[in-house]
Amino acid sequence: MANLGLRSGRMSVGDRLVSLGLLDELQLAHAREYEREGHMFLEQAAVALGYLPMATVAPYLEASSGYPYIELSSTKVDLGAVTLLPEAYCRERRIMVFAATEGTARVAMIDPLNLTLVDELNGRLQRRVFPHIVFENDLMDAISHAFDATIKTKQVLEEIAEAPGLEPELSVDTLRGMAEDAPIVRLVNSLIQSAISMGASDLHIEPLEKTVRVRFRQDGLLYEQATFPSTHLPAVASRIKIMGQMNISERRRPLDGRIPFTASNELQYDLRVSTIPLIYGEKIVMRVLAKNSSFANSTTLGFFPAQQELFERFIRQSHGIMLVTGPTGSGKSTTLFAALNQINQTTRNINTVEDPVEYNVPGVNQMQVNPQIGVTFAAGLRTLLRQDPDVIMVGEIRDHETAEIAVQAALTGHLVLSTLHTNSAAGAVTRLLNMGIEPFLITSSLIGAIGQRLLRTICPYCQVQKAVDAKKISLMLGIDEARIPPTLPVGRGCDKCGGRGIKGRTAVYEIMPVTDEIRDLIANSSPVDEIQESATKNGMMTMRGAGIEKVLKGLVAPDELLRVLFSEGV
Repeated sequence: MANLGLRSGRMSVGDRLVSLGLLDELQLAHAREYEREGHMFLEQAAVALGYLPMATVAPYLEASSGYPYIELSSTKVDLGAVTLLPEAYCRERRIMVFAATEGTARVAMIDPLNLTLVDELNGRLQRRVFPHIVFENDLMDAISHAFDATIKTKQVLEEIAEAPGLEPELSVDTLRGMAEDAPIVRLVNSLIQSAISMGASDLHIEPLEKTVRVRFRQDGLLYEQATFPSTHLPAVASRIKIMGQMNISERRRPLDGRIPFTASNELQYDLRVSTIPLIYGEKIVMRVLAKNSSFANSTTLGFFPAQQELFERFIRQSHGIMLVTGPTGSGKSTTLFAALNQINQTTRNINTVEDPVEYNVPGVNQMQVNPQIGVTFAAGLRTLLRQDPDVIMVGEIRDHETAEIAVQAALTGHLVLSTLHTNSAAGAVTRLLNMGIEPFLITSSLIGAIGQRLLRTICPYCQVQKAVDAKKISLMLGIDEARIPPTLPVGRGCDKCGGRGIKGRTAVYEIMPVTDEIRDLIANSSPVDEIQESATKNGMMTMRGAGIEKVLKGLVAPDELLRVLFSEGV
């Protein structure tokens, strides 16, 4: 075995794990036996036997082996790199390529001290191999996960690429037959599985002149994943429509549907499907929603302490209306569900009317909007008022009728939570006025408004401190040069972030309570600038100010703040 030279070091590690109370003597004996049989390090054996979690012993494993540790379950794996080696070969030798360039390959290995295997990989890959040590369970799960998401898609794409082209005009029966053909079924399933595996929020299938492009939205931006011949789009679209219980004969009008999907990890997902007709065929977008995702609460949303205190004050009110504003994709629904999660008690009757119902919340009565049968936001809200509600969440206020009923509900002893499409918290007032709501009704019902945006965060795994040009940053952000630290973090790009240097997103908020001064401005139908000025003067942190604080704390890059907020003039 290649790593016998470290045996004494591993013995000391075992003794140390026992002395720390992490293992007992019997467990240590079992781990050493498994270590010898499985050709692995002691730390790997302890994890494989279920005695210790990976996070606890990862530092010991890295020190024992002298190689960097990789946790594949939390790493954004390069799915193209995975296919450089066959699945059977990876399983047999317990390795996986998780990132590669033209001249290098990063390989997760159970035994990176096996120099014979490393030399073999150098020759087979025609690249310089950089071994990383990994736990066995993590590696085998990653191999299954990666090959399921990529090989199957690639194989099906190759299979249908060789199939004969289809006539542009097909009968419904022909389309149904093609949609139920095995390669098409496998292609659609593998595309959905790949989107889930890569943590995408949306899957786009877009017809171009000769091909169909598949893109996934990750951390707010779209990245191309695959293409297939445009002649197979009708069958793919029909398959998705069948899964979403949509009308496959209708190709001239936009359609909506919903697909329940069980992923390879046995988790349940809802896919919200939308189709629209374009000049080269139907474009399909699927929003990926996890049924069993845990809901955020006010402590994890990204509020600063004063903002969190205001937010909790809003949702503790027995009546009134709280509005969350921002463009599509700014996280408004997450904020509302966090509020519902925090106030969800058996002593309260909480009801929602949504379009669509994105997440199922235990203990909350959720109604789906269906305009085709007359169930609009206004009609649903009117019905809910006869259901003895304490709290009502309206997915979005879009028109005068819905706004009027929501305000009346707030005035008659109900707490109403909803969203509006405006640029700022102060803009919520102007939007209600423009919808025809009388100023005196707004002043009597509105508790407060929240404006928000999402900013991509610097990858915590590959960030390094870099000296900054304080004068340049000062001009960019419009702040005093003295506030800027000498260094700020930047993401170099790593395996966990897909080489982009960014991973995940954080929200920035402005929370405007309706004070007596703001009520006077609303009563006089004052412009939004005056309301914003009054709120800021009385201590409201603006979204711009919150973003600047997150830049100075090293969470967000200045360029990202400029891209999202400053370009809008917020």
